[in-house]
Amino acid sequence: MPNIVENNRLSTADSDYDCFRAELSQADFRQFSDYIYEQFGIKMPEIKRVMLQGRLLKRIRQLKMKSYTEYKNYFFSPEGQKNELYNFLSVVTTNKTDFFRESVHFDFLSATALPDFEAQGRHNIKIWSAACSSGEEPYTIAIVMSEYIERHPQLTFSILGTDISANVLEKASHGVYPEKSIEMIPLSLKKKYFLRSKDRENPTVRISPELQKHFQLRYLNLMDASYNINEEFDVIFCRNVLIYFDRETQEKVINKLCSKLRIGGYLFIGHSESMANMEVPLSNIKPTIFKKI
Repeated sequence: MPNIVENNRLSTADSDYDCFRAELSQADFRQFSDYIYEQFGIKMPEIKRVMLQGRLLKRIRQLKMKSYTEYKNYFFSPEGQKNELYNFLSVVTTNKTDFFRESVHFDFLSATALPDFEAQGRHNIKIWSAACSSGEEPYTIAIVMSEYIERHPQLTFSILGTDISANVLEKASHGVYPEKSIEMIPLSLKKKYFLRSKDRENPTVRISPELQKHFQLRYLNLMDASYNINEEFDVIFCRNVLIYFDRETQEKVINKLCSKLRIGGYLFIGHSESMANMEVPLSNIKPTIFKKI
């Protein structure tokens, strides 16, 4: 990310931006932060003003604008609300994810949840990755499911991945990642589920088509009054999303997710998140692992 402030000017050699004021005013920040909270439930306190300022900078340069206020006026115009929303969301949302992140959840899925479903007579397992970002989470789920089904061929599975950012959904649909992103994955799984590029100067891997056929991707805002999803799921992953919401919003989101979770199904949240004292139809099985009751 480029440096943000230097003598109240942009730290850049490009003279085209000499007149660009490099500071996001408190008033403009407040308008953006209020909008982000009202529309998406994401908290954006004053201490994050410099962060937002930095994230908006690249987009403002792309649009060849001269100030944050110019961008703000464009964004809140009818044209901006129609054409700029997805770009804005990609700027303000954090999309940090890795393959097999918080691996205890995948261990629990394989060792406990799936045998539990088999005992209940469930054979078509439906899983929802409710903030799938650039796809590492649902592809990891697909690997875990595929490995389990090799030993239990009577099971089938499907995965729905949703996110608020169209840009990361597009990346997930391609299934192409830097080769270094799978360094920690066992070699046997690498050979089985990833295809290496021939370009050794820019080494990448592609998810095998066999994995991709098991899931769909869809745009979804967890703050929507209702979710346009007709099916119910056996497992829902909603990890490292609640931390951006206030407590009231967290409870509302969890209850909406639970409305799509089957009785006896499991919900996974991030290790930095908590649902203590919430009115939700869930039983705490282990830290960050819940079962619908």
